[in-house]
Amino acid sequence: MRAKDQRICEYYFSPVSPFAYLGHQRLLDMAAHHQIKIDMKPVDTSQIFAVSGGLPLAKRAPQRQAYRLQELQRWSDFLAIPLHVQPAFFPVSGDLASKLLISVQLAHGTESALNLCTHIMRAVWTEQKNIADEATLCTLAEQVEMDGTALLKSAHLPSMAAQFQQYNQQAIEANVFGVPWYVFEGQAYWGQDRLDFLQRAFAG
Repeated sequence: MRAKDQRICEYYFSPVSPFAYLGHQRLLDMAAHHQIKIDMKPVDTSQIFAVSGGLPLAKRAPQRQAYRLQELQRWSDFLAIPLHVQPAFFPVSGDLASKLLISVQLAHGTESALNLCTHIMRAVWTEQKNIADEATLCTLAEQVEMDGTALLKSAHLPSMAAQFQQYNQQAIEANVFGVPWYVFEGQAYWGQDRLDFLQRAFAG
């Protein structure tokens, strides 16, 4: 295998992050075009914030919360990606969805997991569904022709929780302080608004 084929981009994200959603498909398209392998690592941002000093949305200053809504609408309009800036089910836990994605990755590969992740993110931010609900996740998995019942059963295994925790620890050790976060060839890129820089690195 040529060295180019082995290039890897670590992808730290939360399935409930709107900014991860806005950048998700672009990352997949970029990686496919440049033959970059994505190392998918779903994380719990509350654990990262506890170390990095970040604040959950509800605890941020009102002016920061207001500006976030403006930014989401701007990016939604600019990228032509439909998005409810205040969806019906948010805040919502992404832990079960993350463990489901890990389960899919182990059973069907990273590409399938990333594809399901697209549907999970869209469910939160476009379709206004509750992804903390098992029935919702099961349906989403079945929509991409997977056995949702079996995968959710696997997601509840201690081994999936352990892998999820390992990704959180790796994020902390990599000095991640927000999502989405990309690491490529030793360089870190925070936010979907840094994807242009990441693409240039892929091309290089």
